[in-house]
Amino acid sequence: MSADAPASDAAPFLSDDSEVASAEEEEVEVQRRDAVQNEELSGVTPVRAVLTVLILCYVNLLNYMDRFTIAGVLPDIERYFGIDDSKSGLLQTVFICSYMFLAPLFGYLGDRYNRKLIMSVGITFWSVVTLASSYTPKEHFWALLLTRGLVGVGEASYSTIAPTIIADLYVKDRRTNMLSVFYFAIPVGSGLGYIVGSQVSNVAKDWHWALRVTPGLGLVAVLLLVLVVQEPKRGAVEARPEHQLHHSSWTDDLRALSRNPSFVLSTLGFTAVAFVTGSLALWAPTFLFRAAMFTGERAPCQEAHCSSSDSLIFGAITCVTGVLGVASGVQISRRLRSRTPRADPLVCAAGLLLSAPFLYLAVVCAQASTIATYVFIFLGETFLSMNWAIVADILLYVVVPTRRSTAEAFQIVISHLLGDAGSPYLIGVVSDSLRKRDSFLWQFRSLQLSLLLCAFVAVGGGAFFLATALFIEQDRQRAENFTPADDGPIRVPKSGRSTLVPVSSVLI
Repeated sequence: MSADAPASDAAPFLSDDSEVASAEEEEVEVQRRDAVQNEELSGVTPVRAVLTVLILCYVNLLNYMDRFTIAGVLPDIERYFGIDDSKSGLLQTVFICSYMFLAPLFGYLGDRYNRKLIMSVGITFWSVVTLASSYTPKEHFWALLLTRGLVGVGEASYSTIAPTIIADLYVKDRRTNMLSVFYFAIPVGSGLGYIVGSQVSNVAKDWHWALRVTPGLGLVAVLLLVLVVQEPKRGAVEARPEHQLHHSSWTDDLRALSRNPSFVLSTLGFTAVAFVTGSLALWAPTFLFRAAMFTGERAPCQEAHCSSSDSLIFGAITCVTGVLGVASGVQISRRLRSRTPRADPLVCAAGLLLSAPFLYLAVVCAQASTIATYVFIFLGETFLSMNWAIVADILLYVVVPTRRSTAEAFQIVISHLLGDAGSPYLIGVVSDSLRKRDSFLWQFRSLQLSLLLCAFVAVGGGAFFLATALFIEQDRQRAENFTPADDGPIRVPKSGRSTLVPVSSVLI
């Protein structure tokens, strides 16, 4: 018996090691099988799939860099053209409007034609028009408005399509991870837009040069798209390839989306995010610049070029808070999914509701402490950024593959139409209407009062995401179990000819 004792003591130890090793080997084998299966279904190798996501992330980075370069040099643009706050707000509004109204067109094309080709043409057009906008003369502010509107054409061709390509390469947690990488580019690109715009303008002593950085990088992106990116099969990795999920008409797609409560409510919640981020994106650096003059920390700008560190600091804050917000939102949501299937909309709601008081304090405290203002902006933007990747993931799992580009386009239209298309202009109009006289005091005070609106909109957005949580389970199950329309048309004989009629009319 005693001779057997050591063996019995040692056996469990060796058994535990072997179990751990076998578990790790099994996990590696499962990942290998999944990668092989995804390659067989989508037609894209694992390495190329990763490169595709990185290239799409790079283009998304350029997209938002270009969008917010204007905001980084806005005080210079106001002085150069001699415009007020309402006309300054139009720069962002015109861009968003063209981007918004063309999104449905590219969504329709993206669901039916080669997405790689559509994106390549759109990005080339966007790069050329952006370069042209940098040569606008002082007497023609309308030309700058026109070119900024045309930039939206190119960006609409990309933003509606790129997430659907990622959705056709990955599923479940890997899709969420890749989407989070993709959406890191939004805050990071936005922050780089402020930084690059302000610093290039400072070096060149001319704000026009700030608009000449992204066009060259955009043409590099086109080359990468053409040479590296491969078009995946729609819906194949979900074992529901596009030949099984036939394309319905555009009106049928819109009708189905409008009857999807999770999609509609999450879109309205995201509209609040767009309203707040659009307002802050354009006006925060200018507001901080005016606050510094109001408190006496900076002398009023009397030169043609207004050198300011506010755009640089705000850009750095936007980059850091974006990474923290997106990463924390994804991780918190993933941990909560084991407890509740409603985790995604609940995390989005919490992010907006927590950002509201900090945004309010950032605006109110600007006249007392610049440091406190930056701290509150940091906290408010971190909570606000928790939404980006999660909202995109919600759309992709409550909408069937053949309607995703249309859904992306529809979400872009609504969120921009009611969100950041009008919010920069609205903030500018309210600021001008509240200004009693043209002094440094009232330039600051009027903009401060108008920006308070952002905190209240954030609360409303949180309420929409809470409502989304009520429907998310049933809408996700409906999308996962979707089959071609039960009431789809079939061919029956009629007067010696065949004709298409609804199934329901035959059954009745």
